[in-house]
Amino acid sequence: MAITLHGIGIGGGIAIGRAHLVSHTDLEVAHYEIDEAQVAAEIARFDAAIRTTRKELEQLWGSIPDNAPTELGAFLSLHVMLLNDHTISREPRDIIASKRCNAEWALKLQQDRLLEQFDEIEEEYLRERRADVIQVMERIFKTLDGRPGSRYQPPEDSHQCILVAHDLSPADMVTFKEADFAAFLTDVGGPTSHTAILARSLDIPSVLALHHARQLIREGETVIVDGSAGVVVIDPDATILADYRARLSAFTQEKRRLQGLRSTVAETRDGTPIELMANIEVATDLDLVRNNGAAGVGLYRSEFLFLGRDDLPDEEEQFQAYKQVLEGMQGLPVTIRTVDLGRDKMPRWADDTDSPNPALSLTGVRLCLAEPMLFRTQLRALLRAGRYGPLRLMIPMLSCLAEVEQTLFHLEQARLSLADDGIPYAEDILIGGMIEVPGAALTVSHFLKRLDFVSIGTNDLIQYTLAVDRGDDSVSHLYDALHPAVLQLIAGVIRAADKANKPVSICGEMAGDPKLTRLLLALGLRRFSMHLAQLLNVKQVVLTTHLQQTTSLATKLLKAEDAGRVRELLAELNT
Repeated sequence: MAITLHGIGIGGGIAIGRAHLVSHTDLEVAHYEIDEAQVAAEIARFDAAIRTTRKELEQLWGSIPDNAPTELGAFLSLHVMLLNDHTISREPRDIIASKRCNAEWALKLQQDRLLEQFDEIEEEYLRERRADVIQVMERIFKTLDGRPGSRYQPPEDSHQCILVAHDLSPADMVTFKEADFAAFLTDVGGPTSHTAILARSLDIPSVLALHHARQLIREGETVIVDGSAGVVVIDPDATILADYRARLSAFTQEKRRLQGLRSTVAETRDGTPIELMANIEVATDLDLVRNNGAAGVGLYRSEFLFLGRDDLPDEEEQFQAYKQVLEGMQGLPVTIRTVDLGRDKMPRWADDTDSPNPALSLTGVRLCLAEPMLFRTQLRALLRAGRYGPLRLMIPMLSCLAEVEQTLFHLEQARLSLADDGIPYAEDILIGGMIEVPGAALTVSHFLKRLDFVSIGTNDLIQYTLAVDRGDDSVSHLYDALHPAVLQLIAGVIRAADKANKPVSICGEMAGDPKLTRLLLALGLRRFSMHLAQLLNVKQVVLTTHLQQTTSLATKLLKAEDAGRVRELLAELNT
């Protein structure tokens, strides 16, 4: 009998295939005592396992395909950083010596101790790191057990398979990126987990946070994945299978039809032009940006130049990277966000931090202002690159006007230093800021007096407004883009920008959700920036929208007292 599961849908569309299960079952850890004379040798065996595991992770990082999501390098860099942490690489040595036990048992005791500490902490960043700690330690266990490295071999017909796992680590993702699976299913994860980022970048339908899918689904069983609805059907009967095959055929045809919109000008039915721009991480995305008819790059994440390496990129390296993007866009605008490190984007060269709450600590512009040489070097490179195309510089995670003033001061100092060095630079770049913090959204009118534009980062804005970890499936149902407070903040930022006659855009996930396009248009948004996979879907909604019909519902939407009422009005808006 068919079983239906519900989870978090990632990536639109439908996949039908044969289940392929990947096992990450906990190893049985032996416990035995050793003689005092054996302690040194056992510690040496543990140290050798750490070195081997580190080499494996570094080799995996070096083997990441060129067309893989750039975040893969960041995730693997994080795992290397965790491996190097003394709580994993050093403290088990003390346990071996004090308890005179084997290395596996010492590592298990340390893992239990660390996970117990995680269970007592509610802060989002640390909870998300719990899974990373487990994945890193699992690799060490395998090395100690004489099974180092990933020996996984994907099936030859992987394109017809649905990958099913409890969780997927960054190392798994490197392997599975080349396997060309039809879809991913996991028991855990959220909208911004490793697996979600990979699925979204590959534009394949996947469902996360299914809880017990790995136990319920059998190898080779027929599975239907509806990434749009977040639905999984196990062992469907003939009627259900025929229905979803028809839906899959219709979806495939619709996707082909959308390709015909690439050169169509994005404007509403009543002739209002709408800017649809792309979010990118690397210059290799530029061909796709142009081929999909994007109006420019609305978000270039410069921090990926800083990740997956042992040193800082110097000014020349950064200059060449920014120049390549600006020249590649052939006169279209490029918005480059200054380095946004911290939280789970911490490079190997960074100092270890013991902050109890990293997501609310030294991150975004705060880190840049605390590291003026790092910031000044990037600003010099950006100013130099600005001569090769229309550059818009964007500052992440602003929370107060003082941060804007300090940024502008550093920018002026970078200009003066370039002039002193006789190096040509652009003098007409636009300076903007990201509105991701509720405090910034509420006082955005002050920012707009000093900035040329603003962009709303809805992912963090929702998270901070609702106090919900967007990567934690236990509270993911509370992460709601349609919460009245979120809509009030977004609408307020758009109104303030319009009053100041300054451009405003959205570059978070909301911008790429076609179900929310008319809602954002109704709130007055005219500039969207999104992952390329969503651009044509959003354009189609824009082309079929009449603004007068949407704006009439805007007042009702903003007066709604709960998300349920918002959804009722949104359904009316989208009919």
